[in-house]
Amino acid sequence: MKDYDLRRRLQLCPFTTTTEADSGTGRLAIAGCDLGRLAAEHGTPLYLYDQATMDATLNQYREALAASSPGQWDLTYAGKAFLCLAMAQWVHRRGLLLDCSGRGELAIATAAGVPRSQLVAHGVNKNPADLAAALSSAGTLVVDNLPELASFAQLASKGGEPLPDLWLRLRPGVAVEAHAYTQTGQEDSKFGMSPTEALEAVRFCHQHSLPLTGLHFHLGSQFRDPEPLGPALDYLLDLTVTLWKETGWSPQVICPGGGWGVAYHEDDLPHPSIGSYVRFVARHLFEGCRKRQLLPPRICLEPGRSLVARAGVALYRVGTVKQTLHRRWILVDGGLADNPRPALYGARYSALPVEQAERPAAGPAWIAGPYCESSDVLIEALPLPAVQPGELLAVPVSGAYQLSMASNYNGACKPAALWLGDGQARLVQRRQVVDDLTARDLPLQAAMNL
Repeated sequence: MKDYDLRRRLQLCPFTTTTEADSGTGRLAIAGCDLGRLAAEHGTPLYLYDQATMDATLNQYREALAASSPGQWDLTYAGKAFLCLAMAQWVHRRGLLLDCSGRGELAIATAAGVPRSQLVAHGVNKNPADLAAALSSAGTLVVDNLPELASFAQLASKGGEPLPDLWLRLRPGVAVEAHAYTQTGQEDSKFGMSPTEALEAVRFCHQHSLPLTGLHFHLGSQFRDPEPLGPALDYLLDLTVTLWKETGWSPQVICPGGGWGVAYHEDDLPHPSIGSYVRFVARHLFEGCRKRQLLPPRICLEPGRSLVARAGVALYRVGTVKQTLHRRWILVDGGLADNPRPALYGARYSALPVEQAERPAAGPAWIAGPYCESSDVLIEALPLPAVQPGELLAVPVSGAYQLSMASNYNGACKPAALWLGDGQARLVQRRQVVDDLTARDLPLQAAMNL
């Protein structure tokens, strides 16, 4: 076990994070906002999103693409990482495309004022309502399978709506190094089409005059080595050659998905840069096009986690500290219900006290929540200072796949979220209250025999 290294732990926090040593507040602050004050005003658990960190990360992507790509490119924010009205507005104002899985995310984006030209409808096993929402709201539809394509064509034949561009999702038979639950490109994946199915889909689009413009694949999420993307890009380009020879069609857009990882724990540092990922994709794609005498397509990357994860911080209040035979347990007021990732994927996080974070460590701690599951452990064996009930702990890198996967398990109320920028904190998602938990329920009729 490594020692408590505050300097390395702060490298996981948003770019605007300051401490007592450099702020004079006695507490952690983000974007000039005192975290202790925010917790007192809004309660805990509390999620914070730092706009400056998101903007800086987005600029890293744009600068790397501008330097690496001789052609045109797009960035699509994957809304499944975290989506609310404010996030959709940020995406719109930054000129990104927005990847929406299903009609629910499309409805959020539309309510936020995102125009259809910026909306990409994604998802596997889209139902009729999802396809209808894509037809009415999205500028691009990523088609996962042949039955879906046939259903969309039937819906589109009724007229009345401009058709979105169509991309075909492929299954390259390649997996990135990631947890098995976050791999999506392997041969037995539930996602995407085989080469034979893709060829049939291109012919179907020709026959039904559907606007097919792109090819898409996604290998998985939270990977840090781009090398497996090489064989997948070769697969896609070889298929492009086949499709051109067989049908005369080639893609205007190629999307190799997203999934670039982030450092969640100080042991993950240093994490390979966004630039190294972008350079690998661009170089391999354009060199592959040159070798096959293909016109370079427009590149579209789909970052979600890597755009927002570091921008997010979760604040928890310590309720109980207990010592068992071999462990110091720090029990906080959130966990499995607002962050299921440790239970689902064995995800590792770090944490630091909001007050006097520079205190020396008092040994390892296990940070767990209040829920009736032994898997409700946020962090294991993390060196931490001695903390007391009532103190606040900050868990960095909490911006992705936490609130979007949160539940009401054990009657938990989902946390509030604040948007930090220019020294101000704006409430962008209110905390659920107990009345929300019964808002969808209907009681049994009194005449029923219970």
